[in-house]
This record gives sequence, C-alpha cells and structure tokens, in this order.
Amino acid sequence: MKKLLLVEDDLSLINGLSFAIKKQGYNLDTARTSREADAVFADGKYDLVILDVSLPDGSGFDICRKIRETAKVPIIFLTAADEETDVIMGLDIGGDDYITKPFKLSVLMSRINAIMRRSGGFKNDTELNSNGITVKLLKGEVYKNGERIDLTAGEYKLLCMFMENPDIVLSSDRILGRLWDCDEKYVDNNTLTVYIRRLRTKIEDNPSEPKMIVTVRGMGYKWSV
Repeated sequence: MKKLLLVEDDLSLINGLSFAIKKQGYNLDTARTSREADAVFADGKYDLVILDVSLPDGSGFDICRKIRETAKVPIIFLTAADEETDVIMGLDIGGDDYITKPFKLSVLMSRINAIMRRSGGFKNDTELNSNGITVKLLKGEVYKNGERIDLTAGEYKLLCMFMENPDIVLSSDRILGRLWDCDEKYVDNNTLTVYIRRLRTKIEDNPSEPKMIVTVRGMGYKWSV
C-alpha cells in the first residue's frame, strides 16, 4: 500500500484530507510543522509528499529543497500562496504539481492518483493514450485517431514528456532539463519554441488555437486533458 505524507497546519483540513486519502486506499502520515515534517520524513519511506507553503515554523519551500537533496519522491504543493512567483518557485525547486486553495477535493485526488500511477504503478506500460493521441512506446510510433503521424526524435520525446504529465504545468527550464537533440546537444529555449510549434502542427486540429499543448503565460506549458 502506498504511503503519503501530508504537511499541513490546519487541523480541519487535515481531518478532511485524511478521510479522503485513506478512502482511496493510501496510508497517510501527517505533520503540522516543519520540525515535525523533518522528523517524520526521516523515519519513513514515502511515495508522495503533500506540502503546505506557510507553516508555523517555516516554509514548505524549504522542506521541498531539503527533500530534493536526498530523495526523488513526488511532491505536491497544496497552499493558499497563489501568486505566480510562488507557483513558479514551487515547480522550479522540485515540486511535481502546485494546487492552490480553495480547491476541489475530486481534483486533488485525481492529481494524486495520476502522480502515483506515473511514479510507481505503471512503469511497464507500452502505450500512452490521451486526447485521441496514442504513443506505442516499444515501437516509437505515434497515432492520431488511429492514423500514424511522423515525428522527429525531439518532437517524440517532447510529446511523451507532455503525455506523462497530464494537466501539470511544465516550466520551460524543466522541459529543457530533459530535452536533448539526437546529437546529445542541449536544446535551447528558441529550439523548444520551434519543437512546440511543429508538434502542434502535427497533432492539433487547429494549431493556431491549441487545445492539447496549452501555453500557460509566464509559467510554461501543459498537456490539457
């Protein structure tokens, strides 16, 4: 059974989330301060960490940085800090998702389940399917509504990255950190823009008004499902 850590100081929210998360079949530990979080995280192995940003004795950003020094566990920020700079910082320092309060419980649970599937449960999947796009990973083939489309190596890698992270904003820096061309040369931001444009031309019904690869102004891109 997967084990989650919730770092949150609001007791009423803790109680509500604990019920919902456990109902999904997950084990859950909680911490209400940065100090408690440090102690609890050191004692147990977790499959996902949910972090508030504003804590009585510190910041969830600092906890995230500390976790990233030693672990690759997925991290979701769940916080009232909804300024664009906060969201960008949370994702850039290692957060996998950023959800602002108030939020819909069904949305949070969907995000949790999606991250858990990607991080542990379906590593042997041979296909990615979303928005009418199918990627056959073993063959390196891509289909749109059953019809095969040809992508370059860079476009293929970019599409897979998007489809593996549905409805999650990916900053340009995060994408560039994983996107390399066929000669193993680093892809710069201008090249990324070209890849995005060409990929939209091949998979979108109307590339000038994209519905799948959506630009989130000031933050990056996301695969909208």
